[in-house]
Amino acid sequence: MRYWLMARAFAREGHDVVYWTADFNHATKRPRSPETLAADGGDIDGVKLVAVHEPPYKKNISLRRLWAHWRWAKNWRKAATRFVEGGGKAPELTVVSSPPLCICGEARKFARRTGGKVIVDVMDAWPETFERVAPRWALCPLRRLARANYLGADAVTTVADNYIETVRGYGYTGPVRRFYHGISIGAAPARGTDAGGTAAASPLRIAYVGNLGRTYDLETVIEAVAMVDGATLEIAGAGDMEESLRRFASAQAAAGRVTFRGYLGVEELARLLAGADVGVVPMPPESCVGIPYKLADYSAAGLAVASSLGGECDKILALYNAGASYRWRDPQSLANALGRIKAALPAMKAASRRMAEELFDESRIYKDYVDFATSME
Repeated sequence: MRYWLMARAFAREGHDVVYWTADFNHATKRPRSPETLAADGGDIDGVKLVAVHEPPYKKNISLRRLWAHWRWAKNWRKAATRFVEGGGKAPELTVVSSPPLCICGEARKFARRTGGKVIVDVMDAWPETFERVAPRWALCPLRRLARANYLGADAVTTVADNYIETVRGYGYTGPVRRFYHGISIGAAPARGTDAGGTAAASPLRIAYVGNLGRTYDLETVIEAVAMVDGATLEIAGAGDMEESLRRFASAQAAAGRVTFRGYLGVEELARLLAGADVGVVPMPPESCVGIPYKLADYSAAGLAVASSLGGECDKILALYNAGASYRWRDPQSLANALGRIKAALPAMKAASRRMAEELFDESRIYKDYVDFATSME
Protein backbone atom coordinates (compact mmCIF):
# COMPACT_ATOMS: atom_id res chain seq x y z
CA MET A 1 0.00 0.00 0.00
CA ARG A 2 1.53 3.36 0.95
CA TYR A 3 5.10 2.28 1.57
CA TRP A 4 5.38 -0.28 -1.19
CA LEU A 5 4.10 2.24 -3.74
CA MET A 6 6.41 4.86 -2.24
CA ALA A 7 9.40 2.50 -2.45
CA ARG A 8 8.66 1.80 -6.10
CA ALA A 9 8.47 5.53 -6.79
CA PHE A 10 11.95 6.06 -5.29
CA ALA A 11 13.26 3.16 -7.41
CA ARG A 12 11.74 4.60 -10.59
CA GLU A 13 13.65 7.81 -9.95
CA GLY A 14 16.92 5.87 -9.90
CA HIS A 15 17.45 5.42 -6.17
CA ASP A 16 18.66 2.21 -4.50
CA VAL A 17 15.77 1.22 -2.23
CA VAL A 18 15.46 -1.28 0.62
CA TYR A 19 11.93 -1.87 1.88
CA TRP A 20 11.85 -3.27 5.42
CA THR A 21 8.59 -4.84 6.54
CA ALA A 22 7.31 -7.13 9.29
CA ASP A 23 6.83 -10.88 8.85
CA PHE A 24 3.50 -10.48 10.70
CA ASN A 25 0.36 -9.32 8.90
CA HIS A 26 -1.48 -6.69 10.96
CA ALA A 27 -4.72 -7.08 9.00
CA THR A 28 -5.06 -10.87 9.37
CA LYS A 29 -3.13 -11.20 12.66
CA ARG A 30 -1.14 -14.06 11.13
CA PRO A 31 2.43 -14.54 9.94
CA ARG A 32 2.87 -13.53 6.34
CA SER A 33 2.67 -16.51 4.03
CA PRO A 34 5.79 -17.90 2.33
CA GLU A 35 4.28 -16.77 -0.98
CA THR A 36 3.95 -13.19 0.29
CA LEU A 37 7.58 -13.17 1.40
CA ALA A 38 8.93 -15.16 -1.54
CA ALA A 39 11.04 -12.19 -2.57
CA ASP A 40 12.55 -11.72 0.90
CA GLY A 41 16.05 -10.49 0.28
CA GLY A 42 15.30 -10.31 -3.42
CA ASP A 43 14.43 -7.53 -5.80
CA ILE A 44 10.99 -6.52 -7.12
CA ASP A 45 10.56 -3.51 -9.42
CA GLY A 46 13.99 -2.28 -8.31
CA VAL A 47 13.15 -2.55 -4.61
CA LYS A 48 15.02 -4.90 -2.28
CA LEU A 49 12.45 -6.45 0.08
CA VAL A 50 13.54 -7.60 3.55
CA ALA A 51 11.20 -9.01 6.21
CA VAL A 52 12.02 -8.58 9.91
CA HIS A 53 10.45 -10.69 12.65
CA GLU A 54 7.62 -9.17 14.68
CA PRO A 55 5.98 -11.15 17.51
CA PRO A 56 2.26 -11.83 17.01
CA TYR A 57 -0.58 -10.02 18.77
CA LYS A 58 -4.35 -10.47 18.66
CA LYS A 59 -5.87 -7.06 19.42
CA ASN A 60 -5.23 -3.69 17.82
CA ILE A 61 -5.46 -1.87 21.14
CA SER A 62 -3.36 -3.88 23.59
CA LEU A 63 -0.12 -3.89 25.55
CA ARG A 64 0.90 -6.97 23.58
CA ARG A 65 0.79 -4.94 20.35
CA LEU A 66 2.95 -2.20 21.85
CA TRP A 67 5.45 -4.82 23.02
CA ALA A 68 5.46 -6.41 19.55
CA HIS A 69 6.21 -3.02 18.00
CA TRP A 70 9.08 -2.46 20.45
CA ARG A 71 10.51 -5.89 19.71
CA TRP A 72 10.21 -5.35 15.95
CA ALA A 73 12.05 -2.03 16.23
CA LYS A 74 14.95 -3.71 18.04
CA ASN A 75 15.00 -6.52 15.49
CA TRP A 76 15.01 -4.02 12.64
CA ARG A 77 17.99 -2.10 13.96
CA LYS A 78 20.00 -5.33 14.32
CA ALA A 79 19.02 -6.39 10.79
CA ALA A 80 19.86 -2.97 9.34
CA THR A 81 23.23 -2.99 11.09
CA ARG A 82 24.01 -6.45 9.69
CA PHE A 83 22.92 -5.26 6.26
CA VAL A 84 25.41 -2.38 6.21
CA GLU A 85 28.20 -4.34 7.85
CA GLY A 86 27.66 -7.04 5.23
CA GLY A 87 28.34 -4.65 2.39
CA GLY A 88 24.97 -2.99 1.86
CA LYS A 89 24.90 0.75 1.20
CA ALA A 90 24.37 2.94 4.24
CA PRO A 91 21.10 4.83 3.72
CA GLU A 92 21.23 8.50 2.83
CA LEU A 93 17.52 8.74 3.69
CA THR A 94 15.17 6.65 5.80
CA VAL A 95 11.40 7.13 5.63
CA VAL A 96 9.81 5.62 8.74
CA SER A 97 6.14 5.17 9.55
CA SER A 98 4.56 6.50 12.72
CA PRO A 99 3.00 4.42 14.21
CA PRO A 100 4.62 2.30 15.39
CA LEU A 101 6.30 4.79 17.70
CA CYS A 102 9.29 2.69 18.77
CA ILE A 103 10.79 2.28 15.31
CA CYS A 104 11.30 6.03 14.80
CA GLY A 105 13.91 6.28 17.56
CA GLU A 106 15.78 3.23 16.28
CA ALA A 107 15.77 4.61 12.74
CA ARG A 108 17.01 7.96 14.04
CA LYS A 109 19.91 6.38 15.98
CA PHE A 110 20.89 4.24 13.01
CA ALA A 111 20.75 7.15 10.57
CA ARG A 112 22.84 9.38 12.81
CA ARG A 113 25.50 6.68 12.99
CA THR A 114 25.54 6.17 9.23
CA GLY A 115 25.20 9.84 8.32
CA GLY A 116 21.72 9.73 6.85
CA LYS A 117 18.53 11.74 7.27
CA VAL A 118 15.15 10.64 8.60
CA ILE A 119 11.62 11.52 7.52
CA VAL A 120 8.84 10.53 9.93
CA ASP A 121 5.65 9.78 7.99
CA VAL A 122 2.58 10.14 10.21
CA MET A 123 -0.03 7.52 9.33
CA ASP A 124 -2.06 7.89 12.53
CA ALA A 125 -2.05 10.19 15.55
CA TRP A 126 -0.53 8.14 18.35
CA PRO A 127 -1.08 8.35 21.28
CA GLU A 128 -3.96 10.77 20.67
CA THR A 129 -6.15 8.06 19.14
CA PHE A 130 -5.94 6.08 22.40
CA GLU A 131 -7.52 8.89 24.44
CA ARG A 132 -10.90 7.30 23.67
CA VAL A 133 -10.00 4.23 25.72
CA ALA A 134 -7.32 5.37 28.20
CA PRO A 135 -6.87 8.36 30.56
CA ARG A 136 -4.45 11.05 29.35
CA TRP A 137 -2.06 10.53 32.25
CA ALA A 138 -1.57 6.88 31.25
CA LEU A 139 -0.43 7.99 27.80
CA CYS A 140 2.35 10.30 29.00
CA PRO A 141 5.16 7.83 28.12
CA LEU A 142 3.81 7.47 24.57
CA ARG A 143 3.41 11.23 24.28
CA ARG A 144 7.04 11.76 25.26
CA LEU A 145 8.05 9.17 22.68
CA ALA A 146 6.01 10.86 19.95
CA ARG A 147 7.54 14.24 20.82
CA ALA A 148 11.06 12.82 20.58
CA ASN A 149 10.20 11.26 17.21
CA TYR A 150 8.97 14.53 15.73
CA LEU A 151 11.67 16.77 17.18
CA GLY A 152 14.38 14.36 16.07
CA ALA A 153 13.19 14.15 12.47
CA ASP A 154 14.80 16.01 9.58
CA ALA A 155 11.34 16.35 8.05
CA VAL A 156 7.81 15.14 8.76
CA THR A 157 5.17 14.06 6.27
CA THR A 158 1.54 13.20 7.01
CA VAL A 159 -1.46 11.55 5.35
CA ALA A 160 -3.90 14.27 6.45
CA ASP A 161 -3.92 17.98 7.20
CA ASN A 162 -5.06 17.56 10.81
CA TYR A 163 -1.91 15.56 11.57
CA ILE A 164 0.17 18.60 10.67
CA GLU A 165 -1.53 20.44 13.54
CA THR A 166 -0.76 17.50 15.84
CA VAL A 167 2.93 17.53 14.89
CA ARG A 168 3.24 21.30 15.33
CA GLY A 169 1.56 20.95 18.72
CA TYR A 170 4.59 19.00 19.94
CA GLY A 171 6.85 21.93 19.11
CA TYR A 172 8.21 20.68 15.79
CA THR A 173 9.25 23.64 13.61
CA GLY A 174 10.96 21.86 10.69
CA PRO A 175 9.62 21.06 7.22
CA VAL A 176 6.28 19.24 7.18
CA ARG A 177 4.00 18.41 4.29
CA ARG A 178 0.85 16.39 3.70
CA PHE A 179 0.68 13.61 1.11
CA TYR A 180 -2.64 11.79 0.89
CA HIS A 181 -2.73 8.01 0.59
CA GLY A 182 -1.79 7.18 -2.97
CA ILE A 183 -3.37 4.18 -4.65
CA SER A 184 -3.23 2.62 -8.09
CA ILE A 185 -6.51 3.92 -9.44
CA GLY A 186 -6.46 2.07 -12.76
CA ALA A 187 -9.00 2.67 -15.49
CA ALA A 188 -12.27 4.39 -14.67
CA PRO A 189 -15.15 1.99 -13.91
CA ALA A 190 -17.47 1.29 -16.82
CA ARG A 191 -20.66 3.33 -16.69
CA GLY A 192 -23.45 0.79 -16.69
CA THR A 193 -25.82 -0.98 -14.38
CA ASP A 194 -22.98 -2.78 -12.60
CA ALA A 195 -20.38 -0.06 -12.25
CA GLY A 196 -21.59 3.46 -12.01
CA GLY A 197 -24.95 4.01 -13.66
CA THR A 198 -27.24 2.13 -11.28
CA ALA A 199 -30.78 3.39 -11.63
CA ALA A 200 -32.30 5.14 -8.63
CA ALA A 201 -35.03 2.48 -8.51
CA SER A 202 -32.55 -0.39 -8.08
CA PRO A 203 -31.66 -1.76 -4.62
CA LEU A 204 -28.67 0.01 -3.07
CA ARG A 205 -25.54 -2.12 -2.81
CA ILE A 206 -23.39 -1.13 0.18
CA ALA A 207 -19.87 -2.29 0.93
CA TYR A 208 -17.56 -2.10 3.92
CA VAL A 209 -13.87 -2.98 3.56
CA GLY A 210 -11.58 -2.99 6.56
CA ASN A 211 -10.92 -4.21 10.05
CA LEU A 212 -13.77 -5.72 12.06
CA GLY A 213 -12.71 -4.17 15.34
CA ARG A 214 -14.24 -1.97 18.01
CA THR A 215 -13.23 1.23 16.24
CA TYR A 216 -15.71 0.58 13.42
CA ASP A 217 -19.42 0.89 14.15
CA LEU A 218 -20.78 -1.80 11.87
CA GLU A 219 -23.80 -2.47 14.08
CA THR A 220 -25.23 0.88 13.01
CA VAL A 221 -24.58 0.04 9.35
CA ILE A 222 -26.36 -3.30 9.71
CA GLU A 223 -29.36 -1.65 11.40
CA ALA A 224 -29.54 1.05 8.72
CA VAL A 225 -29.60 -1.55 5.93
CA ALA A 226 -32.88 -2.85 7.36
CA MET A 227 -34.35 0.66 7.03
CA VAL A 228 -33.56 1.02 3.31
CA ASP A 229 -35.79 -0.99 0.98
CA GLY A 230 -33.89 -3.82 -0.69
CA ALA A 231 -30.44 -2.52 0.35
CA THR A 232 -27.68 -5.10 0.69
CA LEU A 233 -24.43 -5.00 2.65
CA GLU A 234 -21.23 -6.89 1.92
CA ILE A 235 -18.55 -6.83 4.63
CA ALA A 236 -14.98 -7.67 3.66
CA GLY A 237 -12.35 -7.99 6.37
CA ALA A 238 -11.48 -9.71 9.60
CA GLY A 239 -11.07 -8.74 13.23
CA ASP A 240 -11.83 -9.56 16.84
CA MET A 241 -15.47 -8.40 16.54
CA GLU A 242 -16.32 -10.64 13.60
CA GLU A 243 -18.21 -13.34 15.48
CA SER A 244 -20.27 -10.89 17.53
CA LEU A 245 -21.09 -8.95 14.36
CA ARG A 246 -22.25 -12.12 12.65
CA ARG A 247 -24.55 -12.89 15.59
CA PHE A 248 -25.83 -9.31 15.60
CA ALA A 249 -26.55 -9.39 11.87
CA SER A 250 -28.38 -12.73 12.05
CA ALA A 251 -30.77 -11.26 14.63
CA GLN A 252 -31.74 -8.25 12.48
CA ALA A 253 -34.60 -7.86 10.06
CA ALA A 254 -32.13 -7.50 7.20
CA ALA A 255 -30.21 -10.67 8.08
CA GLY A 256 -30.61 -12.11 4.59
CA ARG A 257 -29.22 -8.95 3.04
CA VAL A 258 -25.93 -8.87 5.00
CA THR A 259 -23.01 -10.97 3.78
CA PHE A 260 -19.63 -11.49 5.44
CA ARG A 261 -16.96 -12.12 2.82
CA GLY A 262 -13.92 -12.53 5.07
CA TYR A 263 -10.43 -11.29 4.23
CA LEU A 264 -10.22 -10.94 0.45
CA GLY A 265 -7.34 -10.97 -1.98
CA VAL A 266 -6.74 -8.10 -4.38
CA GLU A 267 -8.79 -9.51 -7.29
CA GLU A 268 -11.71 -10.59 -5.10
CA LEU A 269 -11.77 -7.19 -3.42
CA ALA A 270 -11.78 -5.43 -6.78
CA ARG A 271 -14.79 -7.52 -7.87
CA LEU A 272 -16.65 -6.72 -4.66
CA LEU A 273 -16.13 -2.99 -5.07
CA ALA A 274 -17.00 -3.11 -8.77
CA GLY A 275 -20.40 -4.54 -7.84
CA ALA A 276 -21.15 -1.96 -5.12
CA ASP A 277 -22.75 1.49 -5.14
CA VAL A 278 -21.77 2.89 -1.74
CA GLY A 279 -18.76 2.46 0.52
CA VAL A 280 -19.24 3.19 4.20
CA VAL A 281 -16.75 4.78 6.64
CA PRO A 282 -18.30 3.97 10.06
CA MET A 283 -15.70 5.68 12.26
CA PRO A 284 -16.12 8.03 15.25
CA PRO A 285 -15.21 11.71 14.82
CA GLU A 286 -12.99 11.52 17.92
CA SER A 287 -10.86 8.75 16.40
CA CYS A 288 -8.28 11.35 15.22
CA VAL A 289 -8.21 9.72 11.77
CA GLY A 290 -8.03 12.29 8.99
CA ILE A 291 -8.23 10.44 5.67
CA PRO A 292 -8.66 6.64 5.94
CA TYR A 293 -7.35 4.31 3.26
CA LYS A 294 -10.86 3.03 2.59
CA LEU A 295 -11.94 6.46 1.34
CA ALA A 296 -9.32 6.26 -1.40
CA ASP A 297 -10.23 2.64 -2.21
CA TYR A 298 -13.94 3.41 -2.46
CA SER A 299 -13.44 6.47 -4.64
CA ALA A 300 -11.05 4.68 -7.00
CA ALA A 301 -13.79 2.11 -7.57
CA GLY A 302 -16.29 4.87 -8.26
CA LEU A 303 -18.39 4.35 -5.12
CA ALA A 304 -20.34 7.07 -3.40
CA VAL A 305 -19.31 7.29 0.27
CA ALA A 306 -21.33 7.46 3.50
CA SER A 307 -19.16 8.65 6.40
CA SER A 308 -19.53 9.32 10.12
CA LEU A 309 -15.87 10.30 10.52
CA GLY A 310 -16.37 14.03 10.18
CA GLY A 311 -13.43 16.41 9.86
CA GLU A 312 -11.24 16.39 6.76
CA CYS A 313 -12.86 13.28 5.31
CA ASP A 314 -16.36 14.74 5.29
CA LYS A 315 -15.12 18.10 4.02
CA ILE A 316 -13.62 16.42 0.97
CA LEU A 317 -16.82 14.44 0.35
CA ALA A 318 -18.83 17.67 0.50
CA LEU A 319 -16.36 19.49 -1.76
CA TYR A 320 -16.74 16.86 -4.48
CA ASN A 321 -20.38 15.99 -3.70
CA ALA A 322 -19.16 12.39 -3.62
CA GLY A 323 -21.36 11.11 -0.80
CA ALA A 324 -23.08 12.05 2.43
CA SER A 325 -22.27 12.33 6.13
CA TYR A 326 -24.22 10.83 9.01
CA ARG A 327 -24.13 10.90 12.81
CA TRP A 328 -21.99 8.30 14.54
CA ARG A 329 -24.06 5.46 16.05
CA ASP A 330 -27.33 6.76 14.58
CA PRO A 331 -28.95 4.19 12.23
CA GLN A 332 -31.70 6.58 11.17
CA SER A 333 -29.15 9.24 10.27
CA LEU A 334 -27.28 6.71 8.13
CA ALA A 335 -30.51 5.52 6.49
CA ASN A 336 -31.31 9.13 5.64
CA ALA A 337 -27.82 9.63 4.21
CA LEU A 338 -28.20 6.51 2.07
CA GLY A 339 -31.49 7.90 0.80
CA ARG A 340 -29.80 11.13 -0.25
CA ILE A 341 -27.07 9.17 -1.99
CA LYS A 342 -29.52 6.95 -3.82
CA ALA A 343 -31.40 9.97 -5.15
CA ALA A 344 -28.20 11.26 -6.80
CA LEU A 345 -26.29 8.02 -7.19
CA PRO A 346 -24.88 8.23 -10.75
CA ALA A 347 -23.64 11.80 -10.21
CA MET A 348 -22.11 10.98 -6.82
CA LYS A 349 -20.33 7.90 -8.13
CA ALA A 350 -18.85 9.89 -11.00
CA ALA A 351 -17.80 12.64 -8.57
CA SER A 352 -16.18 10.06 -6.29
CA ARG A 353 -14.10 8.69 -9.14
CA ARG A 354 -13.04 12.23 -10.05
CA MET A 355 -12.00 12.72 -6.43
CA ALA A 356 -9.74 9.66 -6.66
CA GLU A 357 -8.14 10.87 -9.88
CA GLU A 358 -7.44 14.33 -8.45
CA LEU A 359 -6.47 13.48 -4.86
CA PHE A 360 -5.29 9.86 -4.55
CA ASP A 361 -3.43 8.93 -7.75
CA GLU A 362 -0.23 7.23 -6.55
CA SER A 363 1.70 8.02 -9.73
CA ARG A 364 1.51 11.72 -8.89
CA ILE A 365 1.51 11.62 -5.09
CA TYR A 366 4.62 9.51 -4.64
CA LYS A 367 6.52 11.27 -7.43
CA ASP A 368 5.88 14.46 -5.46
CA TYR A 369 6.95 12.67 -2.27
CA VAL A 370 10.27 11.66 -3.84
CA ASP A 371 10.86 15.22 -5.05
CA PHE A 372 10.15 16.58 -1.54
CA ALA A 373 12.34 13.98 0.21
CA THR A 374 15.31 14.40 -2.09
CA SER A 375 15.18 18.20 -2.00
CA MET A 376 16.17 18.35 1.67
CA GLU A 377 19.57 19.94 2.23
